[in-house]
Amino acid sequence: MSFPDYQGHSLVNLMASLRERFGDQHGDYVPLKTAQLDLAEYDQIVLLVIDGLGFHYLQESQSWLKHHCLQDLTSVFPSTTAASITTFLTGVAPQQHGLTGWFTYLSELQQVTTVLPFTPRGSNDLLSEQGHDIGKLYGHPIFFDQLSSESYVVSPHWILNTDFNRAHTGKANTLGYDTLDEMCGAITHLLTSGARQKYIYAYWSEFDHLSHVHGNGSQQVKQHFAQLSTALDRMLKQSRGRRSLILITADHGFIDTTPDKMITVNDHPRMHECLRLPLCGEPRTAYCYLHPDKQEQFCDYVNSEFSDRLELMDSQALIEQGVFGLGEPHPDLLNRVGDVTLIMKDNYVVKDWLETEKRFFHYGVHGGVSDLEMFVPLVVLQA
Repeated sequence: MSFPDYQGHSLVNLMASLRERFGDQHGDYVPLKTAQLDLAEYDQIVLLVIDGLGFHYLQESQSWLKHHCLQDLTSVFPSTTAASITTFLTGVAPQQHGLTGWFTYLSELQQVTTVLPFTPRGSNDLLSEQGHDIGKLYGHPIFFDQLSSESYVVSPHWILNTDFNRAHTGKANTLGYDTLDEMCGAITHLLTSGARQKYIYAYWSEFDHLSHVHGNGSQQVKQHFAQLSTALDRMLKQSRGRRSLILITADHGFIDTTPDKMITVNDHPRMHECLRLPLCGEPRTAYCYLHPDKQEQFCDYVNSEFSDRLELMDSQALIEQGVFGLGEPHPDLLNRVGDVTLIMKDNYVVKDWLETEKRFFHYGVHGGVSDLEMFVPLVVLQA
């Protein structure tokens, strides 16, 4: 198992380095422990997050980008978009921001939610339309508001004005795009115009989408990454000068799976009847909320049936071990990780299904603690 290294080698430490360069030097986490990267040398810094680009994928690719990879970094736990993107936008780990997976139980609402779309699980109804204020509910620090320089968010139009994005961009200027060329053009424009000192956060999602649908090792993902590499090379050449740096990383990597590696909880009544809430978290790291009188039954069943496919762990012990982060935890963190956590081995996944959910299968998955999922690259490009 590979858990995050929050002592100087994770995404949250990268954010601490950026905070130190552009704003407050007294954050919750130490900056990256590397002598090879001095952010003070640069007036403009771009942080481009390619959703799903694992360190091992990059190293095995034919892309020119791998020759500019300074080092690997660990993601956060769990190694998934909901937890990691929130770290990019807040500067803190899940230990503090409290979003622990795509499905997170919010005791304030007494329901399991999909935290990025801000909807109840199994529904497309926005919680904001029911009168819930996502900013007040999540109560996160906003990274951009901690910076003294101008800051920008470059994001797809389809997520730019979601409740989640609006609650986490703060004073940053926002730019939307629809295509890869438009994203690269927006970054180039920002680097070659306006104030000399600025921080630019940009996000690309298509690599992740194709990896889910076709598998991370698929030809479709390979072709897309080749196109992405070409576009970024062109962007770099068009952005030369003005003491600029482009950092490329990811929120997580991927591991591929197959339908026979899925444990469907609905097919195991002795297991399913123990749950007082639907599974939370991710198919690779699932939080289980158990009926008090069924805890022994659940643990006995899981250990006897699935010990070769998963690790059953006490959720409170995971918090105490520091896998979600360091320091003072979010006041509701324990409520958001259930009684026990299922951490999947090899490339197994676990799922349950609500009656309102359409069943699907993802060939590429993440959220676990394999090296493929946990390690992401730090690519450094001088523009």
